[in-house]
Amino acid sequence: MTEATPLSTLGRESWRVRKAHESMLFATVERVLRNPLGLLAVCGLLIILMATLGAGLLSQYSPTDQAYRGAARYLAPSLDHPFGTDNVRRDMFSRTLFGLRNSLAVSLAAVIFGSLAGISLGFISGYAGGWTDAIMMRFVDAMLAFPGLLAAMAILTILGTGLVNLAIAIAVFNIPAFARLSRAQVLVEKNRDYVFASQAIGAGPARIIFRHISRNAVPPLLTQVALAINSAIILAAALSFLGLGEKPPEPSLGSLLNDAKSHLREAWWMAVFPAAAMAFLLLCLNFLADAVNEATSPYARRKV
Repeated sequence: MTEATPLSTLGRESWRVRKAHESMLFATVERVLRNPLGLLAVCGLLIILMATLGAGLLSQYSPTDQAYRGAARYLAPSLDHPFGTDNVRRDMFSRTLFGLRNSLAVSLAAVIFGSLAGISLGFISGYAGGWTDAIMMRFVDAMLAFPGLLAAMAILTILGTGLVNLAIAIAVFNIPAFARLSRAQVLVEKNRDYVFASQAIGAGPARIIFRHISRNAVPPLLTQVALAINSAIILAAALSFLGLGEKPPEPSLGSLLNDAKSHLREAWWMAVFPAAAMAFLLLCLNFLADAVNEATSPYARRKV
């Protein structure tokens, strides 16, 4: 039996590390699903996702069409119109589903791009240190100096309204939080032994940051992603309520609530159903954030 060479030993160690990271991911997913709140959140989000993706199949009416045969203004909820109709005879069930889809798409796109930009900024800043860290963090501090809603309104005033510009405004709003959190994680991890070992074998900064450190910095970032989607939905609804979101007659949750505020006495359902859909989505995201935090944080699991 021959003695193992250093290269084969390194190969086996690399395989073990990779399998450990894979098992950690599956263990996290398993803990989330075993948590009652996590399971409830995942089921609720799957229902919302299927309803929004199949909005055209679930509703027989267009969200913008006003010429429904037999429909009337302020028609109460019925079998033909489960959420009733609005002041111009549009089907509220269809408008709620499509509005939920638009709001969810904007929020997800904004959080994805905002988190990628913020995490990259935080990783590079924390690992580089020195003047690079100082300059980048002063830039983040300048972004934090502006209230999120006012900064988003200023961006939309410059770029104009629409779903794409709304996503850009919310993405910019998400950059500072992810940058701060990811930088803090890198400051903790970059002095670990595995980082020094990677540097000793010649690994470059990009490989160390995005292949090694990032894996150990993921847990708190996952919780932040769920919370950021929650905040993005609220911000998107607020901007749409102010008329800075999707252009009419395309629906969004905020614009639906804005349309309903003048017709609460004649048609309560115009406000109740969009607000209930938004509340259910936010509740599921809050439950998911709590479940992910408990699954990834040993301190949170210890308290359960």
